[in-house]
Amino acid sequence: MRRIAPVLIVALAVCSPALAARLPSHAGRAVLPLRSTSLDGHRDALVELSSRPGGGARFALGAVGARLISPQLSLWRLPSVGARHLLPALRAQGLVRAVTPDVPIRPLRATADTCLDPICPQEWWRAAVGADRWTSPGPGVPVTMIDSGTDLSHEEFAARPETTALNTQTISPAYSEELHGTATTSVVGAPANGVGIVGIYPQAKLQVWDASPGGVLTVGDEIAGLSAAVTHGPGVINLSLGGTDRLPVEEHAILSAFANGSLVVAAAGNSRQQGSPPSYPASFSHVLTVGATNERGRATYFSTASAKMDLAAPGQDIPVAIPQSFNPSGPPYGVFDGTSFSAPLVSGAAAAVWTLRPTLTNTQLFEVMRRSTRGGAWNRNTGYGILDAPAAITRAAPAPDPQEPNEDVYLIKPGGLSHAGHPALTTRALRHATIAAHVVRGDDSEDVYRAYLPAKGKLVVNVRTSANVDLEVWGRRTRTVFERGRAAKRDLLGLSAHAGSRPERVVVHARGIAQYVYVDVFLGKKPREAGYKLSLSTARR
Repeated sequence: MRRIAPVLIVALAVCSPALAARLPSHAGRAVLPLRSTSLDGHRDALVELSSRPGGGARFALGAVGARLISPQLSLWRLPSVGARHLLPALRAQGLVRAVTPDVPIRPLRATADTCLDPICPQEWWRAAVGADRWTSPGPGVPVTMIDSGTDLSHEEFAARPETTALNTQTISPAYSEELHGTATTSVVGAPANGVGIVGIYPQAKLQVWDASPGGVLTVGDEIAGLSAAVTHGPGVINLSLGGTDRLPVEEHAILSAFANGSLVVAAAGNSRQQGSPPSYPASFSHVLTVGATNERGRATYFSTASAKMDLAAPGQDIPVAIPQSFNPSGPPYGVFDGTSFSAPLVSGAAAAVWTLRPTLTNTQLFEVMRRSTRGGAWNRNTGYGILDAPAAITRAAPAPDPQEPNEDVYLIKPGGLSHAGHPALTTRALRHATIAAHVVRGDDSEDVYRAYLPAKGKLVVNVRTSANVDLEVWGRRTRTVFERGRAAKRDLLGLSAHAGSRPERVVVHARGIAQYVYVDVFLGKKPREAGYKLSLSTARR
């Protein structure tokens, strides 16, 4: 006879202090709504609105130079002077969710040398990632490069088909980083046209977004690029940029892009010699984080080590195209180092694989790209291993991971990251539900779902798992499943945290209040990942 795991039954709104006091630790971090911060010393502000502004508010926004940069987030950029003048009126109408400054970020580049031969035959990376063992497809899934401007007059791009500028491209030799966009874009899609270099996906459908129109790349321009990419449909988005500040507005924009079906790829950073501080956006969840390797197949001296590392690709001595204005007396090419050039190799390969395997979801493609690599056990330097493009074409895909991103309440509730939120697994009419999903440390260690608890009845939650996961159920007032102290005593309805792969089970009894609650399945101690089956049922008394 099978032994049934002990049941934790907690009555609604009377969670015991002892229960809240012994909450298991969570591997992830809270994802919360934006908080208003000071605009002092910043030229521009980012203002998130709770709803679409009416005619009067929209006119007032336009009058102070505001521009809608992300319809998905209802995010506007406007001069800080205008924001200070307008915010009191917008707040009086209940329209303001948050205010944050538009801060600069930077392209990620290490060192560069002038290329002596415009043909740049030394593309050693081709054999290293298997590009010499596959035939990349014709145009299909787009790759959007969000970077400094791309020189579309360059001989690699001037006659290239399937190349679209999503905004005006600007390149100024007055700013050294302005060559960066041309360089990273060439790594993806430089065509096989008999001159210069060849990218990893020569016929890619390229979309370029200039995130530094004034010579300075900012988080607002990055978010505008993410929004533009989403507007043009699901695809691969390359972010060879970053900084050490965890900016909620940037995180929300990236999670929104992922929620809309895109795959986001980011360079891990070039700060190993500075102690490998976390780099964002690479350290956000649901971002395919890419480190750099050298010709010996080892992590480079500059590539940032990270707990969020997914895979690596060549990033040292990479031949690239540069704007002619940066080398007026010589060929418009250079040899560069940096994770900035590793990420485009992964982005281009991912878009080619997705074109060849169009039925994959972005969660499946995410796993295919990092699980098809050459390498041993996961490590902080190269993640699961080095990019292997041919292997990614044939790698068996896991089942789609449902309802991602869903790491916290804000990402799934109506009026949170999206207006509609995620559909509840159980409702007034739907009393039973089963869902299979996967959690992995670093990128997706937490899964939160909505479920209906009838006013007079109970909700039964069961989890069967391949490795150690824990289970919590939280009430309707929960702000984040990372609550502790007084908030947890108020909101936690039940938990189950057995060791190992034993089943978890929570039964929550209602006391006259119908509500949607939050079911949280997350990695326990030790395992790096776990697959699980979640079953829910409601019953009325």
